[in-house]
Amino acid sequence: MKPYTSLSLALGSVLLGSLLLSSSVQAADNNECIAPAKPGGGYDLTCRLAANGLLEAGLIEDPMLVTYMPGGIGAVAYNHINGVRTDDPNLIVAASTGAAVNLALGKFGQYDADEVRWLGAIGVDYGAIVVKADAPWQNLDELMNALKEDPSSVALGAGGTVGSQDWMKAALTARAADIDPRSLRYVAFEGGGESLAALLGNHIQVFTGDLSELRSQLESGDIRVLAALSEERVGGPYADIPTAAEQGYDVTWPIWRGYYMGPEVSDEAYNAWSERLQKLSESDSFADLREAQGLFPMALFGDEFDSYVKQQVTQFKGLAQEVGLTK
Repeated sequence: MKPYTSLSLALGSVLLGSLLLSSSVQAADNNECIAPAKPGGGYDLTCRLAANGLLEAGLIEDPMLVTYMPGGIGAVAYNHINGVRTDDPNLIVAASTGAAVNLALGKFGQYDADEVRWLGAIGVDYGAIVVKADAPWQNLDELMNALKEDPSSVALGAGGTVGSQDWMKAALTARAADIDPRSLRYVAFEGGGESLAALLGNHIQVFTGDLSELRSQLESGDIRVLAALSEERVGGPYADIPTAAEQGYDVTWPIWRGYYMGPEVSDEAYNAWSERLQKLSESDSFADLREAQGLFPMALFGDEFDSYVKQQVTQFKGLAQEVGLTK
């Protein structure tokens, strides 16, 4: 009985060891995207753009795992990558312009923008300055002149409090017109939908939203978009909307959707992912997937994207200090 038991234990140990080895090898080959939020919403969308797009384009062989790590509007995931999974070559984390804003405001704790490797952006939305169709302002100049005359006479509103992305859009536009952003009468809402409803209900006069969320209202004729905060005009139903820049205001607000990797990831892994995402952005199948999510093309990868994000964070830090959000 004892020899049989010993043999069984020995065989079991070998089998267990083989299974563990097999499991570890399989895990090493699994690609994963962390969405720093609960299921649903922008970060989930960003991970699924990569997961679905890469698989459909044949750029990964097996489905990508999407995991959720909510907390601190991205801070929990950022700290996790810097403290636990610093060199995982198969892990990417969803990010957006919102992450750059939070880094500028010091909301990610001890870490700043230099602590991770910014990988790339595969889609973008753009900010917009929106009024009702019957508003007295026909263009951005007329609105800025009204704000210069009496900032408290115009109620601006959007999703998020002072310091949020939507507030930043209003602040940057005001600053470009030599208006102190601190003088603005800003009303905070839970999100874009609530803000737009407030605009249409005459509770605010200006909404600083995103182009992608305005399509149905544009078609119905309920709103007028005074300016798109894009580098140049975008196409489709937004083709007639002038940019702030062409009206003399040097303001852009791209809401990019992209990814970062751990700070100790090898150059080999980082460059491989950068190349993979670039190929994805050039595929016909991904163009349809991106458009279906209301995003516009943006292709910025590797060191170029890393520099872009860090410059953006520096700009946001300057604005935050200027208006007293940080010291």
